[in-house]
Amino acid sequence: VQLQASGGGTVQAGGSLRLSCAASGLTFSSYIMGWFRQAPGKEREFVAAISRSTGITTYADSVKGRFTISRDNSKNTMALQMNSLKPEDTAVYFCAANGGQWRSTTRVSERYYDYWGKGTQVTVSS
Repeated sequence: VQLQASGGGTVQAGGSLRLSCAASGLTFSSYIMGWFRQAPGKEREFVAAISRSTGITTYADSVKGRFTISRDNSKNTMALQMNSLKPEDTAVYFCAANGGQWRSTTRVSERYYDYWGKGTQVTVSS
């Protein structure tokens, strides 16, 4: 299984970036997909998740209204559109796949995600 995140970069505060995640080696539509991030000196945290086929989404409060997660099961890809970026959004962003149930606790916890990509750096300057 491979998850490859891309699209990171450096942007000024208020700007936008679009991250992509390409998946291979798994039945993509069978997995909940999620984005997590890890800032320097901090633990990895949940950002957003999307259900297998219905498109139901959930977001961390810190990104709600600014970030949008989406997926295309026909292309085995997932995206994270990030708008109104803030310096505190600076982190390495990881995409991950969760083969479990769509539950309020499991979809936001990294311990329930089975596969992880290597991450892409997002830097937001003030």
